[in-house]
Amino acid sequence: MSSAYAGMPGADLVERGVSDLAAGRRSVEALLVSRATTRLRSCGVPMPPPLPDADRELYVLLAEREGAGAHTAYNALTRRLVSFMHAAEHHAP
Repeated sequence: MSSAYAGMPGADLVERGVSDLAAGRRSVEALLVSRATTRLRSCGVPMPPPLPDADRELYVLLAEREGAGAHTAYNALTRRLVSFMHAAEHHAP
């Protein structure tokens, strides 16, 4: 991912997600960015093909890891992703 995104809120999360997605890993981060492939591409983020059914699979994975806190974790991750996309849209070249 471009250094132009460094320092933006959530950039670390997006960078890990894109890297994991490109490597074929089904991580929380890869599933998260898969949900927003179209919007991330429109922000200039080079995106590999998304994982199928990423939204549901993300929640299942969080439920396994977080138990009753899955909903809170899901919302927090989503807020970080949205913050990144807002910042990237306002700083697009």
